[in-house]
Amino acid sequence: MNIETMHEAPRAAEAAHSKLDQLKEMTKVVADTGDMDAIKKYKPVDCTTNPSLVLKAMELSNYEHIFKDAIGWGKSQQGKRETIVKEVASRLPIEIGAELARIVPGRVSTEVDADLSFDVKGSLHRAREIIAAYKERGVDKEKILIKLASTWEGTKAANILEKEGIHCNLTLLFSLPQAVACFRAGVTLVSPFVGRIYDWYVKHEGHDFKAADDPGVLSVKRIYAYAKRHGHKTTVMGASFRNIGQVEALAGCDALTISPSLLEALSNDTSPLKRALDPEQSARHRIARMSINERSFRWMLNEDAMATEKLAEGIRLFAADLGKLRQEVAKRLEG
Repeated sequence: MNIETMHEAPRAAEAAHSKLDQLKEMTKVVADTGDMDAIKKYKPVDCTTNPSLVLKAMELSNYEHIFKDAIGWGKSQQGKRETIVKEVASRLPIEIGAELARIVPGRVSTEVDADLSFDVKGSLHRAREIIAAYKERGVDKEKILIKLASTWEGTKAANILEKEGIHCNLTLLFSLPQAVACFRAGVTLVSPFVGRIYDWYVKHEGHDFKAADDPGVLSVKRIYAYAKRHGHKTTVMGASFRNIGQVEALAGCDALTISPSLLEALSNDTSPLKRALDPEQSARHRIARMSINERSFRWMLNEDAMATEKLAEGIRLFAADLGKLRQEVAKRLEG
């Protein structure tokens, strides 16, 4: 091998370093999917499961045994049909989550029923049920994140659960006041939604946005800077991406949860990825500490039309998917 060839080899290796590989060096990458094949392919640290993803998983052959077992269990139960349907629908995300927990090195987020988003006691009961169900399947609570909506009640439930050693992921987060309430509750992770904020502004302002002025990207940057400025340990995980530009604009964030299609695009791109967020630089931002109680939380959320609308819409959509899952379970039980 001559000297020129020796120099070309490292350059070729460097060029083959994908944007996904580069992103993993500065950010925890989480798969926004319950598809085992996609998770094995892209090797994220964490992953998630919820009724929406369970509905998609029903179409995948590698989950067929899980659904057959769950339906078989349901048919063997005695009691009201409606109760059995709910119990089977509640088992499915946990059965899938237990499988995923054996694949990913980190945690699996599992959602508390969306129709409990304004019910502290109900959320606590369901969260503890989820943790107990995972334990029965040999999965320790350290491997699980309980997913709750970022309502006032969600933050109250999360605060109690965190004190019990049950880690929480607060989702459907669209505003800084929601994030601050989560930080003060001591939650493990928050998931501010980039894409849904972007969607709202595109619809209401009638034009597209580049990453530099994307309202969803700017919202996550502000939340990240607040957390670093005021010393909150909560992981900030950008979620709900619509395009690669949004992901790149948040490179360096604590964590990002990304769909398989965007993970694929990142893995096929070998151009350099620049770090966009840095904890030390963000900690120097001058962001005043926000005082939050129930009254101020509800008022500030009310004053933010986008956050109010997207939170309500998100809860409705999650609840609708839970309803669809229960309907599908009912059909299979009858079959």
